[in-house]
Amino acid sequence: MMHRLCRVVFAITAGLGVASGAGLAHGQEEDEGIVFEQDKVDEAPPAESDPNIEMEGETEGEPPAEGEQLPEPDLTEDLAGVDQPVAAGEQAGLSEERVSWQDIMVVVRKPFLKLQRIEMLPLFGITMNDNLIQHVQFGGQVSYYLTDVLAVGAEGFLYAANLRDPFDQVAFQARRLPAVNQYNYSAALNFSYVPIYGKFAVLDQHIIHWESYFTGGVGFTQSEVIPRDPAYQPFTNFLVTPNVGVSMRFFLTKFLTVTVGLRDYIFIDQFEPADRAMFTTPDDAKENADSILINHLMFQAGVSFWWPMDFEYTTFR
Repeated sequence: MMHRLCRVVFAITAGLGVASGAGLAHGQEEDEGIVFEQDKVDEAPPAESDPNIEMEGETEGEPPAEGEQLPEPDLTEDLAGVDQPVAAGEQAGLSEERVSWQDIMVVVRKPFLKLQRIEMLPLFGITMNDNLIQHVQFGGQVSYYLTDVLAVGAEGFLYAANLRDPFDQVAFQARRLPAVNQYNYSAALNFSYVPIYGKFAVLDQHIIHWESYFTGGVGFTQSEVIPRDPAYQPFTNFLVTPNVGVSMRFFLTKFLTVTVGLRDYIFIDQFEPADRAMFTTPDDAKENADSILINHLMFQAGVSFWWPMDFEYTTFR
């Protein structure tokens, strides 16, 4: 009985072992067709290096020995086409209208040139610093510009004298007449230099160009004594007259400008002596005249005309 029971247990155990082995074998046959991504990576053969590919920084052959200089690169092929003309079909992106260097304006040129031109300047002037007698000046100046900033010129003026109110007031209050001289005419040779040039806007619509220049020269002036007593004869003086001044010029057109300025005429004038009764003749009175240094300051204004009336630029813009 016991022997038979052992046989049954053995048979059952052997059957279970055969069944589990068959199931495992069937699972392995089904898994043979499944390949995971990791398996593909592991199974991919290593890539073979391409002998024709060179990494940056690598050169053919053996590396240079220590201290050996590398050969300079050859740029002949790169520079070969630099100076070659570009074909008409390759001018993509350019405007149809060609622009020359004359159409490119970097700095605006001066609108007025004076080089080798003649300025004819009629002038009107009036005394600024004499409260006894006032002179009105009529005349003009002609200048030739050696350069655009340097000129040489000549001027000539006639004067009209007018006694002012303080002359009569002094005579009435002090019971004596002051000594005064009138100027008849003057002339001078002048040099002008233009160091300042500028422009300004008028109402943000019009641009006015201007310049400032200095004038210096030497000439002569004739003055005439006005006798206190009309019974005596006047005498005249010929005076060497240096002059200095500063003026401003405003440009209207290519041949028309407006000028305003101040001019100081410096000379030593001779006035009627106080004791004129002792020197009745003009020559005696002139020999005993009182000498005084005079600064005759004049305000001047005028309109200039230029010849030639037009000019041409000789430099690039």
